[in-house]
Amino acid sequence: MPVATHDHPLELQQLLPALVEQGLITAQAAQKVAPASGSQHPLECIAAQGPCLETLIQWLARQVGQPYLRIDPLKIDVAAVVPLMSHAFAQRHGILAVAVDAHSVTVASAQPNITTWEAGLSQVLRRTIKRVVANPSDIQRCINEFYRLAKSVSGADEKMTTPGNLDLLSLGASDKEPDANDAHIVNIVDWLLQYAFGQRASDIHIEPCRDQGRVRFRIDGLLHDVYQFPPQVTMAVVSRLKSLGRMNVAEKRKPQDGRVKTRNPAGVEVELRLSTLPTAFGEKLVMRIFDPQVLLKDFDQLGLSNADQQRWHAMTRRSHGIILVTGPTGSGKTSTLYTTLRQLATREVNLCTVEDPIEMVEPAFNQMQVQHNIDLTFASGIRALLRQDPDIIMIGEIRDQETAEMAIQAALTGHLVFSTLHTNDAPSAISRLQELGVAHYLIKATLIGVMAQRLVRLLCSHCKRPLGQEDADGCEAVGCAQCRDSGYRGRAGLYEIMLMDPALQALVTPGADVQALRREALAQGMSSLRMAGVEKVKAGLTTMTEVLRVTPGDSETNSSGLIEY
Repeated sequence: MPVATHDHPLELQQLLPALVEQGLITAQAAQKVAPASGSQHPLECIAAQGPCLETLIQWLARQVGQPYLRIDPLKIDVAAVVPLMSHAFAQRHGILAVAVDAHSVTVASAQPNITTWEAGLSQVLRRTIKRVVANPSDIQRCINEFYRLAKSVSGADEKMTTPGNLDLLSLGASDKEPDANDAHIVNIVDWLLQYAFGQRASDIHIEPCRDQGRVRFRIDGLLHDVYQFPPQVTMAVVSRLKSLGRMNVAEKRKPQDGRVKTRNPAGVEVELRLSTLPTAFGEKLVMRIFDPQVLLKDFDQLGLSNADQQRWHAMTRRSHGIILVTGPTGSGKTSTLYTTLRQLATREVNLCTVEDPIEMVEPAFNQMQVQHNIDLTFASGIRALLRQDPDIIMIGEIRDQETAEMAIQAALTGHLVFSTLHTNDAPSAISRLQELGVAHYLIKATLIGVMAQRLVRLLCSHCKRPLGQEDADGCEAVGCAQCRDSGYRGRAGLYEIMLMDPALQALVTPGADVQALRREALAQGMSSLRMAGVEKVKAGLTTMTEVLRVTPGDSETNSSGLIEY
């Protein structure tokens, strides 16, 4: 590409011949490129004829000798970079500050030959300017979002900040209570929810700290910092969400639960479960985002192999007994149970659940919420359900002896019972039941089987790269725009299914040996969590690093059956 005159915008006539010469666009397609209209970038016009815009931007960066940057909002400290320049300045020059340190500011631009703004900005900020080339549509979208959010945050903070020092150690002790219905706060909450949906977040954490409130998203199982709010704005955002969730806004000393229904950018209804917790600096709020598509997933989409599906269906076809799903919080137990229950909930079957809380509302079966304030516990809930002529019962979790005994009683009286336990692996469920006070002969008589599971991140299908010539060598994570440079996109389950047979039942004795149970289960065909992970590695779905991160090794299994964190 010919060297352009500085401070001269890129033009189609300048770019097209070089792109045709390097084979990034055909001569026929080049003739069809329409001139840029308004603020449209010439490379966006060229991309309309077929070439990938991101590829064109990378090519441009190489031509001008500037680094290329794929803008990821999660990797930008928005609160730190927005004050570096005004909205009008950023909009006028089409630039965005993406990073700052004590000596330099990194600025993204799609017009690498325009430098008029550099000297003045460097002088004002007293830092050197590092330039990167980025996608013009990403720059424009981030300018609009970042500055609109910053305007709402500063506007809300100005309204609520009162003279004098705020005693943040005293919950809600400021002279002026935050207004949850302020237009600025409404805008912040709307942005927060829509941004979380766009980033595929499963949880939103709003955490008050001493000097700033922190917002984090959990995406594919890992937490990412998103934004920092002033303390008063954090309080107001939490109050706004509590109000939407029909919670007691005035009560800040007790944990509370609530629910919110809203719509994602695609117009699909999404349900959020809210939970508050009083901390040293105010109320911490966590929102769990329930994807409505989870209920529509089949067992293939959840990650069960054909062999695992056969073992699981062999257990769920039984007419009575207990089936347990084990694993830590966030391991996908609820998704597995709901998918199973949805298939079992036919017109001929009365299926009832008792949950704490109801994770997702499903019209195919009857759901009851545990309410400790009126003594409606798991045990009393099961007792009530048994008078409702049920065929199948799902108990959210077996936590204590009374619940375990009621589940056993339900199984002994001819009901199929599903529930969850927090154990490290499938065989440990037996020792855990014994610790809760269930006699070994009752376990023998009622337990059909146990499924342990974990969620493993899947390699991004757009950028994963084979490690060797053979398929069994697996693939490695690379990183692209689709996966925000992480190399992973989405998650699937790893499963360990122990189907109780006479040989295993014979090992269920007082103080049963978990290791002996595990050896026998493996001998009769159970695939361990790590073995299931290796199969996914061989299939090119994930990496061994990811499997080792989420699965327990043999050395981590203890005799108590509890998960070791």
